[in-house]
Amino acid sequence: MSVLPKIEHPTLRILRAEAACQQFRPRGTVRCIGKPAFRTQIARDVGCLLDVDHQVSEWSCLPLVLTAGDDSHAPDFVVRRGDRQVLVDAFTASWPRPDGWIEAAAIRRGYSYELWSEEQIRAGYRLVNSRDLLRYATWECPLGDRVRLLAALDEAGSLTVAECLPAFLETRPVAGLASLILQRFVDVELDDAPKGMPRLGRRHLALRATGGARARCYHCTKRQALDGGQ
Repeated sequence: MSVLPKIEHPTLRILRAEAACQQFRPRGTVRCIGKPAFRTQIARDVGCLLDVDHQVSEWSCLPLVLTAGDDSHAPDFVVRRGDRQVLVDAFTASWPRPDGWIEAAAIRRGYSYELWSEEQIRAGYRLVNSRDLLRYATWECPLGDRVRLLAALDEAGSLTVAECLPAFLETRPVAGLASLILQRFVDVELDDAPKGMPRLGRRHLALRATGGARARCYHCTKRQALDGGQ
């Protein structure tokens, strides 16, 4: 179900059009519902983090306008985490911290509210690694490569990046691996140093194939059979 409100404030079209004129990298997204529209680079960076957050199922940009008297404000995002919907704003020294009334207005509309600082967003290596991965946001890993890697991970439990690359015979290895990480077929530690993602572990699998060869796989924590056609 989309997190976008059914009724839009009339100023949202203007706000989204202005944001759409901005160009921030990386361009691709994975779980954004609707057209991406970022007012600042720091908001784009939050979008990168949302796409690699396993608790986030979807998110949208500039979803609504909150009001209190003569004041109004459009949060950067609405984010779905399980059954919760959260409005999120990002701020820097040059993009001022939103006023305090906004959280109360969000709660009245049935949302939680989070305010992310630049220091919080850019701490550690997660942002750098997520930006690298999202260069391949539109890439699709072929079924054969996916089956080979998931079968190997099922047997080994975890593998280094170098150990994973030979499984990719039908597509570019790094692009295929990045695609599987972004689509959450495999799990990787993104808080390690840039380009230093040492080991991959199986997280969950939403794939079932038919055919002769059998490979053992997991769906979340449940073991399932996967038939990989040759």
